[in-house]
Amino acid sequence: MIKKIVLGIALISLMTSCVSSKIYEDLQSKYDLLKEENKSLLSQLNEEGNNENSYSVKSLQNEVEKLKAEKSRLAMDLAAFKSGYDRLKDSYDALEANSSTKLTENLELNRNLLTQLEDKEKALALESARLAQLQKDLEERSQRVEELEGIISAKDAQMTALKDAISAALTNFEGNGLTVEQRDGKVYVSMENKLLFESGSWAVNTRGREAVVQLGKVLAENPEIAVLIEGHTDTIAYSGNGNIKNNWDLSTKRATSIVSILTENHKILKENLTAAGRGEFSPIVSNSTSEGRSKNRRIEVILTPKLDEISKLLNEL
Repeated sequence: MIKKIVLGIALISLMTSCVSSKIYEDLQSKYDLLKEENKSLLSQLNEEGNNENSYSVKSLQNEVEKLKAEKSRLAMDLAAFKSGYDRLKDSYDALEANSSTKLTENLELNRNLLTQLEDKEKALALESARLAQLQKDLEERSQRVEELEGIISAKDAQMTALKDAISAALTNFEGNGLTVEQRDGKVYVSMENKLLFESGSWAVNTRGREAVVQLGKVLAENPEIAVLIEGHTDTIAYSGNGNIKNNWDLSTKRATSIVSILTENHKILKENLTAAGRGEFSPIVSNSTSEGRSKNRRIEVILTPKLDEISKLLNEL
C-alpha cells in the first residue's frame, strides 16, 4: 500500500511540469484523497501494528519467562545430575582403585600359593620316589636277608652234621679228656694235654696221634671248613730245656705239632689250617687246683664255616 502511494506521488511530481492546471488540480485532488487515505491507512496500520506488537511482546515475555523457568529447572537438573555423576565417578574411581589393589593382592597371593603348591608337588614327587626306592631297597634287602638266613641255616645244619661226624669219629676218645661241642655256629673239639702230650713236651703221643688222625679224616671231607688249632697251658711256668722259653712258646709249639699231623692227610687243604699259642691267658676254669690246671692244659680245634657268602650278603645289606 505504501509503495503504491509513494509511486503515485512520484508520478504526480513528474507530471506537474507538463500537464495542465485542470489536470493538475484533478491530480492534486486525487493526491489529497490518496494522502488522506494514506494517513488513514497509516493510522490504521500503526494502530494494528501497536496492537500486534503489544500482543507479540507479551507473548514473547511469557515465552521468555517460561524459557527462563525451564532453563532454571534444567540448570537445577543438570547440577543434580552433575553432582550425582561426580559421586558416581568418585565411587567408581575408589572401587576401581580398590579393585586393582585387591586384584593385585589376590594375584600375588595366588602366585605364592601356586608356587607353594608346585614346591609341595615337587617335594611329594621326590618323597614318593624316595619311598619307592626305599621300598625297592627294602624288598631287595629282605630278599638278601632271606638268602642270608637260608645260608646261615644251611651252615648251622652243616656244622651240626660236622659235629655229629666228629663225635662219631672220636667216640673212643670222648670221656678221656676229649669233648666235642657246637656253639655260636662253630664246632669246638677240646683235647686235654694228658691225651696228647707228656708233661713239658710238644711231641704228640701214640694215643693222641690216633685221635688227631681220626679228626683229620672228617676234616678232609669238609674242605669249606676253616680250622684253628689253639694251644693252652696252665699258669705254672715252663721249666724244660731246649728252644722253648715260656708257656706261650710251649702252647704254640704244641698247636704246630697238631697241624703237622693234620697235614699228613693230603686231602686237607693247608690254607684252611691255622696254629696259634694262647699260653695261660685263656683258661676255661680256675688254675687254683690241680684238676683245674689239667683242664686248662689243652688243645682246642675250632672249626668255623667259611663265611664268604655270608660276608658278601652282609656287605650288600
